[in-house]
Amino acid sequence: MIIRLLLWGGWDDFQKNILSRGIVHLRVDFSFKSTYGYMATDSQLIEDAKKIFQLCEDVEHDNRAEALDDMRFSKLAEQWPESARRQRELDGRPCLTINKTTAIINQIVNEARQNKPSIKVHPSDDAADPLTANIYNGLIQNIQYSSNADIAYDNAVDCSVTGGFGYWMVDIVDSDDDTFDTDLRIKPIYNPFSVFGDPHSQEADGSDWNVAFVVERITKEAFQKQWKKAEQVDWSSTGYDANNDSWVAKDDLLIAEWWTRDEDYKGIVQLSDGTILDEETYLSNKEIISAIGLTVTRDRKVKSHKVTQRIITGAEILETNVWAGSIIPICPVYGQEANIEGKRYWKGIVRDMKDPCRSYNVARSTTVEVLLQSPKTPFIGPVGAFNSDKQKWQLANVNAFPYIQYDGQVPPERQPYAGPPAGLIQEAMQSAADIQAVTGLFDASMGAPGNETSGVAITGRQREGDTATFNYIDNVSRAIRHTGRILIDLIPKVYSGERMVRILGPSGKDPSTVQLGRPVTLPSGDVKVFDLSAGKYDLTVETGPSYTTRREEAANQMIDLVRAIPSAAPALAIPLVKNLDWPGSDEVLESLKQLQGQDPQMQQAQQTIQQLQQQVAQLTQKAQTAQMDASIDVEKLKIDAYNAETDRLKVVQVGMGPEDVQALVMQTLQQLLTAGNIMPGAGPGMTQPIAQTIPAQNQNGIALSGLRPQGLRPELAALVAQHLQNPIPIPNRSNDGMINPSRIPQSPNN
Repeated sequence: MIIRLLLWGGWDDFQKNILSRGIVHLRVDFSFKSTYGYMATDSQLIEDAKKIFQLCEDVEHDNRAEALDDMRFSKLAEQWPESARRQRELDGRPCLTINKTTAIINQIVNEARQNKPSIKVHPSDDAADPLTANIYNGLIQNIQYSSNADIAYDNAVDCSVTGGFGYWMVDIVDSDDDTFDTDLRIKPIYNPFSVFGDPHSQEADGSDWNVAFVVERITKEAFQKQWKKAEQVDWSSTGYDANNDSWVAKDDLLIAEWWTRDEDYKGIVQLSDGTILDEETYLSNKEIISAIGLTVTRDRKVKSHKVTQRIITGAEILETNVWAGSIIPICPVYGQEANIEGKRYWKGIVRDMKDPCRSYNVARSTTVEVLLQSPKTPFIGPVGAFNSDKQKWQLANVNAFPYIQYDGQVPPERQPYAGPPAGLIQEAMQSAADIQAVTGLFDASMGAPGNETSGVAITGRQREGDTATFNYIDNVSRAIRHTGRILIDLIPKVYSGERMVRILGPSGKDPSTVQLGRPVTLPSGDVKVFDLSAGKYDLTVETGPSYTTRREEAANQMIDLVRAIPSAAPALAIPLVKNLDWPGSDEVLESLKQLQGQDPQMQQAQQTIQQLQQQVAQLTQKAQTAQMDASIDVEKLKIDAYNAETDRLKVVQVGMGPEDVQALVMQTLQQLLTAGNIMPGAGPGMTQPIAQTIPAQNQNGIALSGLRPQGLRPELAALVAQHLQNPIPIPNRSNDGMINPSRIPQSPNN
């Protein structure tokens, strides 16, 4: 049934007539505004908080008392009843404590450390997209890394395995002392007895909490420094003080964080383009929305929640803070849970180990006591055998002498020791077996060798223990899933506007930064604005070995595959080195990438390039061969032309005089100088300019300044220059410088 209780009166009668009768299927309405009809004053809120806190203490009293005893039994090894321990100490009897709980707790906690659940965010509507979901994933990884969240997780798991419940919380902190940015952090709650959850909660992850208290003791000096004008009044906490009276300092003050989650209604509007905004956002941007031509097509009220945090003492409210999210940011981790007649009971693995452990301690202590009380085994010998070294024989059962002399022919002999009673040893063994039976963790799970010989059999025995304690690992997964929902609820509100955030990869490494609220050019060339408030996102939790453990397992399996199939080594070389963790693995990986190439498409492209390069080389060689053949043909044509000209000169020379021959030679030289490479065999690299070596005129007055040879063989160029400067003497010239053949001296041999 649901009862709306007017908290300012009638509480004592309600507690006496309702709670004392065992009626626990009820829910008290903690919505103060709706209860009072108006906003309650601070004094009324303080009174209500005390009454609600008293209800929380009453509901959790049994669980907290048992959990405290479990933790003392395990962590402090207080495993003897106080009366029995004192009596044994007075009687001088052994009181041994062999703590077998620590190894079993560590077995479960370390298993949880190796199999940490991971949060995976996924889009859940049309406005969400996978790229933004990846930013959520990387941002959550960075939050966990920056918070040292593994400490919070491990502490809560240890508390739940030992006492039955543990907690951590999500908080909002300032990024730096010089900015207005804030960040999310996951913080451990080391003292599980400082948290009082919703007494009406039924969910295994605490997602239905509407009220919670976190109490803390601080010194009066620290209180005065933070709240200078506040009255130093301790928060009333009967149950908490009773659990912690042994260590509480008298000059400390107890303050409380009071979390409430009230139902609230907010308006939402849908614009003409389908965009849905809350009414507050629409009203603050109404002019901009109207300017771009959008209108409201419909609106309605939706149910929401408002979370408020109040810091209170027994006299006043020190702070009131409206929480950014809609979920109380405290995450419980429970051990084994049972709901009996509507009341929830929690316990850890220690609860059922207490009696077997006490029995084992008694058996071992009694065995030691019997051994201490058993008489010393004497030496027996004939009369007169102990006269020599008599003093040593008297101390033989106390001191260890290197030798003792005896008299007579027969040496003294020690009587054999009967040993401890077999019944005590059997009882201790039975108690140890009882501990294994109640925990489900046998020798194989704890690493002890057994009769199994194959790896499959050994693994099967170990998995039996993992299955027996898997409920603790699964409860951690539920708590981390609830943490993921809290983070998804807070991230759009904390990481809003234009700011740069750091994200991490799945391994907790590969850091990178992402710009929020501004256009970003993607590798594909598209431009996108990452807005974490656009769209809805959900999450899944992957339970299994951690990233490091999976990487090691992958490396071992790839090594086994290479051993079975050696030909697969080239294909597995790079993935194998990626999963190995030893110094120099990065350098080896880069070397393998250079040898094999990282991308198969790149390998194919490189092969294609090599083939094209070979084809180009072949074509270039063919072209050079063809060019050489063409050059040879040209040279042959030049030689043929030269021979033809020579033959013509031979024929013409018969009827020519010396002046005509000289003129023909000069004409030929002029053509040679102006034509360039007309000699057979002339080519690049075999010519040189000789224009600077030609004088303005030769000795005969022939003008040479107009002759500018383009290029000749070195030896031919020197010859031409010499001939031009020192021509053949021609005594008979006309006034115009032309040769007159008739005036050349004739010779029979000419």
